[in-house]
Amino acid sequence: MSWTSPFESLLKIRESAVKFDRFGRLALRAGAVLAGLCVTAAAAAQTVQTVPGMPPVTNPHDMYSNAGFNMFSPAVKGALPRIYVPNLRSNDVYVIDPATFKVVDRFAVGRSPQHVVPAWDLKTLWVTNNAEGRNDGSLTPIDPMTGKPGKADPVDDPYNMYFTPDGKEAIVVAEAFARLDFRDPHTMALKSRLPAPECKGINHADFSIDGKYAIFTCEFGGKLVKIDMVNRKVLGYLQLNKRGMPQDIRVSPDGKVFYVADMMADGVYLIDGDSFKQVGFVKTGIGTHGLYPSRDGTKLYVANRGSNKVHGPRNGPGSVSVIDFATRSVVANWPIPGGGSPDMGNVTADGKWLWLSGRFDDVVYAFDTATGKVQIIKVGMEPHGLAVWPQPGRFSLGHTGIMR
Repeated sequence: MSWTSPFESLLKIRESAVKFDRFGRLALRAGAVLAGLCVTAAAAAQTVQTVPGMPPVTNPHDMYSNAGFNMFSPAVKGALPRIYVPNLRSNDVYVIDPATFKVVDRFAVGRSPQHVVPAWDLKTLWVTNNAEGRNDGSLTPIDPMTGKPGKADPVDDPYNMYFTPDGKEAIVVAEAFARLDFRDPHTMALKSRLPAPECKGINHADFSIDGKYAIFTCEFGGKLVKIDMVNRKVLGYLQLNKRGMPQDIRVSPDGKVFYVADMMADGVYLIDGDSFKQVGFVKTGIGTHGLYPSRDGTKLYVANRGSNKVHGPRNGPGSVSVIDFATRSVVANWPIPGGGSPDMGNVTADGKWLWLSGRFDDVVYAFDTATGKVQIIKVGMEPHGLAVWPQPGRFSLGHTGIMR
């Protein structure tokens, strides 16, 4: 039996360790490759198959990822930074410079302007003048490069307006007629109509992550209606509460849950869009009305109008609640000193300000999203669906800027 010196034994141990280390590193590298392949396969499995013509969903976990901080489309290059405020009872639009918080322009539009709606291609802002109780409704185009209005197009009862996910048609929400009118997105020529007879007060909407369906709120029936956007038909209705008044609706970043503000319930219903069933409820504040995702897609700003009445009092207990999408819970509440009535609007491109109309107080609010503190600007009579422009994103699905 040969004798091995302690030194030689140490050398053999070291050589074995080196071999094992090399093998271990090779195994780790192989494991990393396999893990990467699994992640790639998982990502491929999660690819969202959108309707033809709709821009792809680049992040299945966050459909708002293309509308992040200052992610502007080339289509909005040169657009004036402005806040456009439609005033329902004074039949005009006030224009605010967000840098100075001052009104810099004002112009007349059609009767009963309800919302300022960015077009799908981001090149026009449309004022929806629905002429409440009359038959002389119209749409007034605004050129965002100049901030000036153009000639109005006569349109039946345009309470609100959306766009098909492929951008080929505008969807005029004819509230008084309980129907959707599909029109040319540029000329507004009528193409087709879709009645939703059980949806009294058809109002606000949002679309599934793939664009295959939309859910509209039925303000005067306490219901929702689900619309097949491919085959253009009503898929069904969902009763929330017969005494309810569902208002704005917005889908979660992953597309799984629709948040529905209800002015009578003082909170937000959670709806599984695919199964079209209620899965939860979040209490927020009195007169829950408008819903707006934060610029990073992690929070939902909820405007509580401060009254359960369609025409509420001045200086009510209006507020903004902040819902965390991950926990589906309220993480902050921002009251308005002295009271108010926050209604509709949007978030600035840098995410620092939430602009909302003060429906019953003839003012506009600018909330600092870091602190909840608010600045107040006087405008016309009964401001409603204001638009913040320009907005980040590749295209607009309508309303005051559903950007994706």
